[in-house]
Amino acid sequence: MRIDIATLFPEMCESVLNESIIGRARRRGHIELHCHQIRDYTLNRQKQVDDYPYGGGHGMIMQAQPIYDCCMDVIGQVCAAGHERPRVIFMTAAGAPLTEAKCRELARCGSLLLVCGHYEGVDERVIEALADEELSIGDYVLTGGELAALVVADSVFRLCPGVLSCPEGYEDESHYNGLLEYPQYSRPEEWNGRCVPEVLLSGHHANIERWRREQSLERTRLRRPDLYQEYLKKVNSENS
Repeated sequence: MRIDIATLFPEMCESVLNESIIGRARRRGHIELHCHQIRDYTLNRQKQVDDYPYGGGHGMIMQAQPIYDCCMDVIGQVCAAGHERPRVIFMTAAGAPLTEAKCRELARCGSLLLVCGHYEGVDERVIEALADEELSIGDYVLTGGELAALVVADSVFRLCPGVLSCPEGYEDESHYNGLLEYPQYSRPEEWNGRCVPEVLLSGHHANIERWRREQSLERTRLRRPDLYQEYLKKVNSENS
């Protein structure tokens, strides 16, 4: 899979996605990432990418032209490299919330182009012209779209073949099946007076799986009642 990021801070994105599991997967060729400097596509000597908003207001707005030209060039590069046309996603506070289900959907795409806004926002016309969708990573505002794009790239890349050692690495984790993950423990068996639950030391796999299932359900019910109710609706629908 290939992900391209259009940004004013490509070095920032590269430095994060060159590390840890994602960086290792990149070096092994399981995934492909490219970061592009939007400022390189400006048509003025000052490399200006922003201007005052029509109608007044605070701050500056990113202009349509450099974003559009950058994205069209990237789309051409992606297609020339033999990939399908990338799905163009603008990272905006007004976008649909990112979920694990959305990550699984995006992981089935051959390529993505994540566009990072900055300042007070992006000229709406370029979003209308290019965006297949807008995504948000939460009900809060960031100074730019880079952190949001990194979250999307990381959460999608980890679902790609070869990135994690086995599918169970993400199938058992929180949100994959609509529930929060069960508690996890490691050595030693006792730490600061707190012991690992006996069932996990029993070696009885059926009992362990049952315990983990019960813990997952109870944790979701207590911490995320919204997810718990959605899960119950899904189960009831499947059983009806």
